[in-house]
Amino acid sequence: MSGPSRSRAIRWGALVLVVVAVALGVVVFVRGGSDAGAPAKRAEREWCTAGTPRSVLCPNGKAFDAKEFVTHGKAFECGNFASQADAQAVLRADPNDPNQLDDGGGVACRGLPEPRDTKPVPRPEAACGPGDTRSARCPQPDRAFDARYFLRYGNDAYDCADFANQADAQAVLRFDPADPNHLDGGGKGIACPDLPGPKDVKPVRRGTL
Repeated sequence: MSGPSRSRAIRWGALVLVVVAVALGVVVFVRGGSDAGAPAKRAEREWCTAGTPRSVLCPNGKAFDAKEFVTHGKAFECGNFASQADAQAVLRADPNDPNQLDDGGGVACRGLPEPRDTKPVPRPEAACGPGDTRSARCPQPDRAFDARYFLRYGNDAYDCADFANQADAQAVLRFDPADPNHLDGGGKGIACPDLPGPKDVKPVRRGTL
């Protein structure tokens, strides 16, 4: 083969090798990208199928059946639920509360995120333990009251309906004038003015509202 012919063949061979290498690179890239996304998709199908109840593992757009969580005794706790409203639905489905979700006053898992449902569930019995603080659920006037009990979550976890009287709600506002429970809706330094007595209507000096 003459010099020019040999040179032309080498150039064509090199061009073919470059084209093949680029094609292989594209194939590997495409397959690699699709393989990279596959495990996440498989995990989604495995954990959150259409019939999987909504839970902390499947928090978005899944069906929720509260009855699923009340048929196995004390099998679930607050950490199993995607939101406070779901935990409240379970308490509402069985007010006997086999999972012991009620934080007091017929409201479940107050520390969970939104959406929220804090409308109290009437309980079949006043489940007042010996050390429980005075509240709407345990309204006895001789029972000790601890304002810190109503500030333990700090995220609007308690409402006026949780208190046995206005003076107790005022004690909580006095203990923490930042009012994380929004008991002083009018901003006048008086908590839950519509609650029954005993009353304490001496205004609490509020910080920045």
